[in-house]
Parts: sequence; C-alpha cells; structure tokens
Amino acid sequence: MAMTKKTVLHICCAVCLPGPLRALQEEGFEVTGYFFNPNIHPLLEFRKRIKAVKVMNERLHIPIVYDERYGLWEFLDDLDGNFRGGRCELCYAHRLKRTARFAKENGFESFTSTLLVSHEQDYEKVVSAGLEAARGEGVDFLVRDFRRLAVEGKDYAKRNNIYRQQYCGCVFSEYERYHNTGKELYKGGGGGK
Repeated sequence: MAMTKKTVLHICCAVCLPGPLRALQEEGFEVTGYFFNPNIHPLLEFRKRIKAVKVMNERLHIPIVYDERYGLWEFLDDLDGNFRGGRCELCYAHRLKRTARFAKENGFESFTSTLLVSHEQDYEKVVSAGLEAARGEGVDFLVRDFRRLAVEGKDYAKRNNIYRQQYCGCVFSEYERYHNTGKELYKGGGGGK
C-alpha cells in the first residue's frame, strides 16, 4: 500500500490556486493550503483576497490554514527601507520562510507555492527563496513550473465570479500598476474660472 505524500501549498491568491492544486493532486499529493501574505495592501485588498480564497475553496474543498493578521507593519519592517530594488526577493523570502516553518511544525516533509504559477512573479527568485527556506527548516521545497497552468485559474475565477486582483499585492506594486493610468482620475466638466 502506497503512503500518501502530504505537502503544504502556500497560496498567494485565489486565481493562482486551481492549476497548482490539480497538478499536485495528480502527482499523488494530499495538499494543505497555507495563506500567509503580509505583503498585501491596503487592508481592504487583503480582506478581498482572503475572501476570494475562501470562496474558491468552497468549490475545491481542501484544508487551508489562514493567517488573517493584516501585516502592514511586519511587511514594512521586513523591507527595512528597501522599497525599490530587492523588494520582491525579500517578500518571497519572508512568505516562504514562514511557510517552510509551518510545514515543519505541522509534520509535512515538503512545501511549494502558487507564486510559481504567475507570469508576474520572478520564477527564478521564487525558486531560490523557496530552496533557501527549505534548507533553513529541513523540509523539501517542491520546485515546479506551474506557469503553463496560469490560464486555468484565471478562467476558473472568471467562470465562478471570484475576485481577480489587478496587482501583485504590496502598495508599491499597486503604484507600479496604476501610476501611468488616468482611469480613476476625475477629468472634470469645467465651469469654474
């Protein structure tokens, strides 16, 4: 009788969950999700993303542990003023270290992340952060290239009317996404001198 392989899947958002989850299950893994994302800002965006994962999971039915503490200060402390170059690497490292620790403390031998599905993330830097976190905690990081599965999650979220975010998560990525747009700017109708 084959033993069930158990792994932790760090979940960055609902849209990135379906493809990696299916791929891991097809490999024979029993998956437990872990939502830890102190990088997501502002507070209402953070809450929308947690809600979206919960709504998605009403259809997927896997155990998920949610760290629902809003992490503004934790995230800014972790960046230590490094708001430009290197910010993403610090963010990946922080989230994956915590996920590796969660895996070890709860008896899992491995972990991975939905960050590996997004074309918006730096795949090599996510892998590097995951491997470093794994070494630090004595667990395995499952290196997978889930990027081919990205459209699966987008389509699933769209079909099921699940919230799809428009930027990575931090306030800096929100700025980078929108600073050159005039979409939300009031153009005015004039009338004054």
